[in-house]
Amino acid sequence: MDLAGFYSLMAVTCFTLVGLWWTVVERHPEWKRDAKARRLAGGVYLSFLLPGLMSTFAQVDPGSPLLWRVSFATAAVVGLVNTWPLLALDRAAPRGLFRRFRWLVAVLYAAILALAVVPTLSAPTGQPPLQLVALALILLVVLAHGLAWEFMMEPDQRPGAASH
Repeated sequence: MDLAGFYSLMAVTCFTLVGLWWTVVERHPEWKRDAKARRLAGGVYLSFLLPGLMSTFAQVDPGSPLLWRVSFATAAVVGLVNTWPLLALDRAAPRGLFRRFRWLVAVLYAAILALAVVPTLSAPTGQPPLQLVALALILLVVLAHGLAWEFMMEPDQRPGAASH
């Protein structure tokens, strides 16, 4: 698959996942009332939204590396800033495999940022930076799926909530 086809498919997939996540959040009004749950749900949301945005920007003008570099760097910074506080939540009460390894989300955003700022970092691999970033986006979406699953499967911690 060529990079244009990949980024097109990735954008559509990620924005579809954003819409599905909105539906999940809408069905859990208790998440909106709990600050921790809101932050965790927002983390999942951004893990679908940011790769979708990056994929969309990668297609706007393939001949202009500055556009993808600025948009990817900006999205990676937003991802890092929003992921960092979630790491503390996960250290306080890790639940599942994906939450224990949420730090990989931060590592992937840092790698995307590094490749956007210094694209020549990809030279030793022989691959263009946009191809390496594509791999990072795939891993971000896989992690987001796992984080979404674990978040949805957490037992309800509210007093009086039924546990099954």
